[in-house]
Amino acid sequence: MYDIGIDVGGTGITAGIVDRNCKIVARKTIATDRELTAKAISKQLVKLARELLAESGISERRVHSIGVGVPGTANRKTGRIEYANNLPNCQGNIRQLLQGQTSKKVYFENDANAAAWGEYLCFKKKPDSFVMVTLGTGVGGGIIMNGKLVRGINYAAAELGHMTIRYDGIPCNCGRRGCLEAYASAEALIAQSREAMEKKKKSLLWELCDGNPDKINGQLVFDAVRAGDKTAIRVVEEYAEYLSEGLANIVNFLQPELLCIGGGISRSGDILVPLVREKMRNKIYSRYSTENTKLVVAKLDNDAGIIGAAKLFLCRE
Repeated sequence: MYDIGIDVGGTGITAGIVDRNCKIVARKTIATDRELTAKAISKQLVKLARELLAESGISERRVHSIGVGVPGTANRKTGRIEYANNLPNCQGNIRQLLQGQTSKKVYFENDANAAAWGEYLCFKKKPDSFVMVTLGTGVGGGIIMNGKLVRGINYAAAELGHMTIRYDGIPCNCGRRGCLEAYASAEALIAQSREAMEKKKKSLLWELCDGNPDKINGQLVFDAVRAGDKTAIRVVEEYAEYLSEGLANIVNFLQPELLCIGGGISRSGDILVPLVREKMRNKIYSRYSTENTKLVVAKLDNDAGIIGAAKLFLCRE
């Protein structure tokens, strides 16, 4: 038997067929239309899942469940997306709309929670306390304590990207100012890089993007760092400073056994993690303790959201 996991992101939607050993055996990705309504996106998700099954040659009879990870506040009790700042028109009963189009049991969760759950499941020895921060279009978070996702009274817990790291900072699309997401998301890194490029016309970044700043992405920025470009190095240093503020806040508040960085940016963890770890050192209240939170890079890369969504049926309430 298999389970289908669908990860709805701010820029792309990926469906995966996952076996009982948490291995993805087939996947398919489409672009996210941020203007879609809940009804429209539910039809799109079902169509995507059916196309994936057809292309993989796996019968729908062999599917046990379907899990969907969505941005924003995913109310598991009502099945509604109550608020998603990156999908402004998608407030609605996604689970009910999906369940009405399939005979399979549909599970529904915040996308960052699903990613954290997927990452947690990959550990042979499960940590007692685990926090994952996903650095993508936005900054998401998932908290697992004693084997259970922390969802809060209204299923809106762990919106770690919307902690304020500068009270008078730049506006965030959630309506506040100075949110971690506005400074440490992949989109924030891209914006910071473009701003720096405008000031330094000789930066290698111009060459890597073929002279078109619209082509800049996180991977190109870290490629420039590896090549020794001073502009890119300064951008990443500042980005790591912002990220360290948020991560230090999480450690000071929760003191988890493991703090994991996921999302596309985590692919450059060899550069980013040592920088962030050093910058966090004097921001952590427990810096003189003999035992402290371990900062790690996600093992599953972008597969975490798919695997976690597929295995939502394993979540204990």
